Amino acid sequence: MKIAISSEGNTLSSKIDPHFGRCPYFAFYDTETGNTAFLINPAKEVTSGAGPAAVQFIASKKVEKVLSGEFGLKIRSLLESLNIEMQHEHDKTISEIIEQFKNQ
Repeated sequence: MKIAISSEGNTLSSKIDPHFGRCPYFAFYDTETGNTAFLINPAKEVTSGAGPAAVQFIASKKVEKVLSGEFGLKIRSLLESLNIEMQHEHDKTISEIIEQFKNQ
């Protein structure tokens, strides 16, 4: 499964970002290969519509699940329509979140 995590930085020690649409980076973790990649969120600087643009970005990466601090109402309905599962997380590092999936 491919997972996207909103991230404050581009390292495993970075914290999860509470803002989905305007997070600086997304950490993409593949549970099958164990690979993690950090990509700049192209939606973070748009003047309006950051959330939907971020949804399009992660959907283009074939993500099945996304983790962030918060999801707005519009974002929730968009993610649901794309069958992308949402999970709320707070105050954890990207490494800690990945470990949760490795231990499942």
